[in-house]
Amino acid sequence: MEKVQGENDMERWERLEEITESERGVIKETWARVYANCEDVGVSILIRFFVNFPSAKQHFSQFKHMEDPLEMEGSVQLRKHARRVMGAVNSVVENLGDPEKITTVLSIVGKSHALKHKVDPVYFKILTGVMLEVIAEEYAKDFTPDVQLAWNKLRSHLYSHVLSAYKEAGWTQYPSNSV
Repeated sequence: MEKVQGENDMERWERLEEITESERGVIKETWARVYANCEDVGVSILIRFFVNFPSAKQHFSQFKHMEDPLEMEGSVQLRKHARRVMGAVNSVVENLGDPEKITTVLSIVGKSHALKHKVDPVYFKILTGVMLEVIAEEYAKDFTPDVQLAWNKLRSHLYSHVLSAYKEAGWTQYPSNSV
């Protein structure tokens, strides 16, 4: 059963808390360990995302009919997309002190997903949540409450920037509760 995002969730997402300098350091430190296993972690994130939210697979002709997580894990196309996702997050993390660079990276991602791929922006919110779940599980000893707070702030910023790009691209189907 897929989860539905409520209106109160939408309002909460619109309030962005500033990421402090120490939180940026915590995010970069944590991410360095995660990114050392970039492809495997990215594949784990996408498999969980597609297993828990199978409607997201409709946007991927190469693996939209795959049901078996082991089959997904062996998919060259899924691995390639996992590297792209992790690379985009890496660009954001590397540039946490440069808001213009972050806006540029996430604007490109958001606009391509809005215009070219026609992906509902709610999937970004869901995907970033799955990303934090997987990271928290695989790096449990590093994912203290303070680290989780910093990552939740980053998650809000990621979604906010992507959503802004969707709005700039003229996306008219927001907000969506279709997932």
